[in-house]
Amino acid sequence: MQSLPIAHPSAAKTTAGASLPLAYSTATLCWLLSAGVYIAAKWVAPEMPPWALCFWRLALACTILLPIVHYHHGAMLALIQSRAIEVLAIGAIGLTLCQGMIYTGLNYTDATTAGIIMALSPIMTMVLARFVLGEPLGIWKALGALLALLGMVVIVARGDLTALMRLQFNPGELWIVGSAFCWGLYTVLLRRAKFAIELLPTVVLLLGAGALAALPLYLWELFSGERSALHANGLLALAYVAGPGGALMYYLYNRSVETLGAGRASMLLYLQTVFVAVLAYLFLGESLHDYDLAGAAFIVAGLLLATAIKPRQRTVHVA
Repeated sequence: MQSLPIAHPSAAKTTAGASLPLAYSTATLCWLLSAGVYIAAKWVAPEMPPWALCFWRLALACTILLPIVHYHHGAMLALIQSRAIEVLAIGAIGLTLCQGMIYTGLNYTDATTAGIIMALSPIMTMVLARFVLGEPLGIWKALGALLALLGMVVIVARGDLTALMRLQFNPGELWIVGSAFCWGLYTVLLRRAKFAIELLPTVVLLLGAGALAALPLYLWELFSGERSALHANGLLALAYVAGPGGALMYYLYNRSVETLGAGRASMLLYLQTVFVAVLAYLFLGESLHDYDLAGAAFIVAGLLLATAIKPRQRTVHVA
């Protein structure tokens, strides 16, 4: 899932002498595994309610990765002791709410549409960074954000202008938009927090915090009668989202950041949208709708405006 923390500055350096083909292959596999989570979550939706899936994915992924970062346990414990509320809040926003909203939305919409809407999250991150961190937005980023917003509206309204005028939207798409907003806010808050430990231990801490935050929602589902009735397919999907699509995906992302740097590793995130569409076609029989293509065109145009066009630097002439 796209709920990956932004790389800590200490990890945002390209490793000298690293094999770039291997690094790009690692990053590509990371986003392929991440895209598979959308498919597995859609597949298991009839058997496992969203907050149960969220809790077990986070808890199991944290359990798998915890022994791998045993050299950092002291630093992780110190961070919990000094900034526990901050760690819990960021984990709850970026992992609990972000993932739970996606899983809820997938009960009402298809995985392909969800993957396209989640491509909005970098734009939302830029806008939120303007208000939370005071980072300049600029004219091109602002125009890009407006274009991407238009694309989101086209998808949420499913290309129906009358539905837009009546404010009648599919709840599934609205849940996914909420998830994209949580991801953007999570990214900005994590950038502001600047936790002084390496990326992978940070991931493990946030996974644990996210699982803890998801526990009350999971228990609420149980007491509300939303019982999980996992059969073979459901168990297989859960094993995937916790293992290859969870712990392994986070580990591969960490490795790709170490070799490519945070910027290049994060830009490959857009492969996830393509992989979701292909896998949804192969395994779920989904196809792209006209409104998906139209909305995606606006989102891509907005992303290009916001990221590809750099503002001109003013030249100062000294007499």
